[in-house]
Amino acid sequence: MSDDQYPGQGNQGQHQPQYAQQQPQYAPAPQYGQPTHVTVGYQPAPPRGLSIASMVLGLVSVVLGFTFLVPLVGFVLGIVGLRKEPAGRGMAVTGLILNGLFVVGWALLVIFVIGIGAAGIATSGTSGA
Repeated sequence: MSDDQYPGQGNQGQHQPQYAQQQPQYAPAPQYGQPTHVTVGYQPAPPRGLSIASMVLGLVSVVLGFTFLVPLVGFVLGIVGLRKEPAGRGMAVTGLILNGLFVVGWALLVIFVIGIGAAGIATSGTSGA
């Protein structure tokens, strides 16, 4: 064999250092509990406070329907909630319906009481002696 066949073994007189065979390098395994960097298009939930308040006041009006002020405030909050909070549309509509029924009910009751009072005043003036 000639020295040209094996280039690493030419020059027999020189001593070449022998290197230990190196093990392949691997990336370290991920540790448990370390956060991973995941980017998700997260957006916070849109506000729905006015719509929720309108619906809650409507439900309170069903249970405690003895006031006129609570359904009126709930009705106004429902209107504002519809305009400013599109995410709470269902709750705002529910609040509007419940509060609207009670506002109309109170208005009819007031008209009825005023009508009976007016009729009572009109009849009491003619039956006197």
